[in-house]
Amino acid sequence: MPQETLYPALRSLLLTTSPPADREFLLTPPERGFSFPPRLRYTIIMAFRTSREHFERLVEQALETLPEEFRKYFTNITVIIEEYPTEEDALLTGTGRKDLLGLFRGAAYQERGGFFDFPPPLPDEIILFQKNIERICSTKRELIEEIRMTLVHEVGHYFGLSEEDLEQYEK
Repeated sequence: MPQETLYPALRSLLLTTSPPADREFLLTPPERGFSFPPRLRYTIIMAFRTSREHFERLVEQALETLPEEFRKYFTNITVIIEEYPTEEDALLTGTGRKDLLGLFRGAAYQERGGFFDFPPPLPDEIILFQKNIERICSTKRELIEEIRMTLVHEVGHYFGLSEEDLEQYEK
């Protein structure tokens, strides 16, 4: 949407306000099924930014909240934090680079071989994209919850659930 068509007060705010260094403005449409008055069609979300070290600690805490009955099956798997997905990641998933929050790379747990199969030489990976997760969160509480939800989503893929399966659980 061109900036000149925005509600004048919002346009003024966007033109005169510079966000804090640890935040960015994101113009986002409202939730589907909800209708704002025409002059308030968009809301502003300020992305909550944090350091890489702090983000890593939040991911570790989220991992610890997963039930032990799931964690005991985590073999030969690593959690990686990257700032953004690659173009290949976006193409592979059919998701825009700025929309992809996490990715599972590897063989699903149930696809693992039998007695004579050897484990793969490289670990499976759950990748969390820090800047994209931060971009959709405006508070620390939202960031913690989004890290946990994204991690749970990717763990679901590790256990062989498809996107369609996961959508049913996430509703």
